[in-house]
Amino acid sequence: MESRIFAIGDIHGCRVKLDELLAKIDWRPQNHEKLIFLGDYIDRGPDSYGVVEKVMELKNRWQGRVVALKGNHEQMFMNFYMGRELLPLTTNGTSFTIKSYKNHEPFPPAHVDFYNDLVLYHETDRHIFVHAGLRPGVALSNQTEDDFLWIRDDFLNFHHYDFGKTVVYGHTPFKRAQISPGRAGLDTGAVFGGPLTCLEVVEGRLIQV
Repeated sequence: MESRIFAIGDIHGCRVKLDELLAKIDWRPQNHEKLIFLGDYIDRGPDSYGVVEKVMELKNRWQGRVVALKGNHEQMFMNFYMGRELLPLTTNGTSFTIKSYKNHEPFPPAHVDFYNDLVLYHETDRHIFVHAGLRPGVALSNQTEDDFLWIRDDFLNFHHYDFGKTVVYGHTPFKRAQISPGRAGLDTGAVFGGPLTCLEVVEGRLIQV
């Protein structure tokens, strides 16, 4: 029997919702069940630092059973941190992340390692987990970082395209989770007042707070 896999959509600094969701999902890492975060841990919400701390704690405790994907907001924040680009801080909500880190200066080296270790996708026998989506007609190995982190219309508008596996993604907020053959969109706008969503992938069961 295939082990259970839990995938969690965009958190965006909503640490309280994350804690409530984790208490609700009945994830059992001791049974080799996986927990996959789809990226965008930071920005817009009140406690980006706290969310990163929690995901780091889980990764460190249950190595190999927690997968943390990179989101476009992590990419933007690290580009800002490394001085590679200046961000419109109010537009992307990065000012909330900077405020969240103010009481934790200098910037914690463990957090730098966390951001640098984030992966672009995770693949199983039946699923591909990615932050934003995939470009139709392009092999997984040939997808670009921008595709993994930023793609939207070129993925969403080809909703009948068969990638050979179910694509589980976040990035684009919906009022309710978008579950259809071959796709599962789990960003339900937690930071905008919507629920934080988790999909128990094997059973296709949604858990929300």
